[in-house]
Amino acid sequence: MATPYTLNQYPWWKYLLIGLVILWGLIFALPNLFGEDPAVQISGARANIAIDPAFQARVAALLDTEKLPHKRLELEADRLLVRFTDPEEQLKAADILKDRLGRDYIVALNLASSEPGFLRALGLNPMYLGLDLRGGVHFLMQVDMDATIKQVEDSYVEDVRAQLRAAKVLYTSVGRAANGGIRVEFKDGAERDKATQVLHQQLPSLQQTEPDPLSLKLTLGEPEIREKRDFALQQNITTLRNRVNELGVAEPIIQQQGNDRIVVQLPGVQDTARAKEILGATATLEFRLADEENDWTQAAATGRIPLNSRLYKDREGRPVLLQKRVMLTGDSIVDAASGLDQQSGGPAVFVTLDGKGAKRFEDATKDNIGKRMGVVFIENKTETKRVDGELKKTAYTVEEVINLATIRDRLGRRFQITGLDSTREARDLALLLRAGALASPIEIIEERTVGPSAGKENIAQGFRAAMVSLLVIAAFMIGRYRWFGAIATAALAANVVLIVAALSMLQATLTLPGIAGIVLTMGMAVDANVLIYERIREELRNGNSPQAAIHAGFDRAFDTIIDSNLTTLIAAIMLFGFGTGPIKGFAVTLSIGILTSMFTAVTGSRALVNFIYGGRKLQKLAV
Repeated sequence: MATPYTLNQYPWWKYLLIGLVILWGLIFALPNLFGEDPAVQISGARANIAIDPAFQARVAALLDTEKLPHKRLELEADRLLVRFTDPEEQLKAADILKDRLGRDYIVALNLASSEPGFLRALGLNPMYLGLDLRGGVHFLMQVDMDATIKQVEDSYVEDVRAQLRAAKVLYTSVGRAANGGIRVEFKDGAERDKATQVLHQQLPSLQQTEPDPLSLKLTLGEPEIREKRDFALQQNITTLRNRVNELGVAEPIIQQQGNDRIVVQLPGVQDTARAKEILGATATLEFRLADEENDWTQAAATGRIPLNSRLYKDREGRPVLLQKRVMLTGDSIVDAASGLDQQSGGPAVFVTLDGKGAKRFEDATKDNIGKRMGVVFIENKTETKRVDGELKKTAYTVEEVINLATIRDRLGRRFQITGLDSTREARDLALLLRAGALASPIEIIEERTVGPSAGKENIAQGFRAAMVSLLVIAAFMIGRYRWFGAIATAALAANVVLIVAALSMLQATLTLPGIAGIVLTMGMAVDANVLIYERIREELRNGNSPQAAIHAGFDRAFDTIIDSNLTTLIAAIMLFGFGTGPIKGFAVTLSIGILTSMFTAVTGSRALVNFIYGGRKLQKLAV
């Protein structure tokens, strides 16, 4: 039987283990003591744009010329980071650099961690803060609904041609009308009447009108227009969500705003330039046969483009003449992966098509073996320039041939695209194709980095709430339980450190609701100590010795503490599983806090009690 002198004693290894856990918490929580610098991040719009010491000197000279003070410039791999001390200087510098550097560079606002280099070398990072605390990137995107309808009409143009050919109806031309819709021209009225019947049977959703005796106009019905617009909006939301997942952003917010806008919030994003680049890109691909019958250079020099051809430029700016007819679009791509071409060793993207696209591509290439085929990369971009003191945005489209190769064999479900500048470009293109093509082009009409002002205020308020709670709890516990209350307060402080350390190690995102979860956890942690201390008091009233009362108090309250915390943990897991956004943030901190509080309130506080009172002859107990 244990004597009072052997009760409440831990072996040395238990103290060591508990000390190591607390030390681990302090180390992982340490990076959160350092703040962040407002910064401007500059990267190349294309992989072949050099970000080197010469460019760094150029940027430094621009800032000095404009008398914009900055902390320092940091050159990292393929980007340049300019740190500032004041957010106002950051915003001014971003506007000037966007205007002076031009389209070849992506200039984005950023918040760069100011933790020392030795912590980064050890792989220690601060926890992510949500958009309401740290800030992040906020995008408001406009979906081009006119382009949506244009794409639908373009697809109907091919369907109309196919149906008329199948019915052997003679027509002179089929194409989109200038004011919208599809216009079909005929040589005589009889063929037009025949076409009217065929198209009414095969394409009943198209509304028919007769502008003149030799033409037929087809337009989309209002229900179909609404359906296509809704589909384009939802498809773009799905695609953006897939792209955000590829970026690895924690707890993003992607939601519809109005009938044609999408809000994207990326809390805790470090590389805002890459986020803007990936989200705003359309990554549309078109496969077209080369026009081998006409001279490319002459067409470029004279501006006389053959009727059934289009003039493009390749990566080097050389003219390329391709047929108007599209063999395949990026809509048929279901998977894409980057790699290296086995023959040339250069970067490549390996593409997988769906069944319908594979059949169409196979039929198109088997009849054109030996001919050249161009891969056209199409991207919609916006440029912001300062005109007469005001910032104005201009939309433009980049269309360039990234690959021109001879068709050596019939192409089917799987093939590869080469001619890319770098492995990074191959990875980005594969990412965009894998995430899915945007159903309609989008334009970023509002971009802002939330942080320095509102974020700091929210952090300050949350910190004050946590500190006031801690102080009030400490005062109550010390006033009621004296030295045992002080032990509970120390365990509570250790609990907060462990929560921050766990969030940092897991790179979880802390939001305002997450701070609420931490404050709630603080109350639950001392609740466990209250149960233990009240049990000790009860044992003392029953006539047990102080050492026996301490031993019985911790042992007999343990089951009650486990049951109460387990039920709360189950509720937190359900909140995480079925909740979204801020609710998930609350559930994460609550779950971590429950686990750490059980350790500090039971194991940690008992270790302190055993260290102070264990093995001693006690006449009475200050509890």
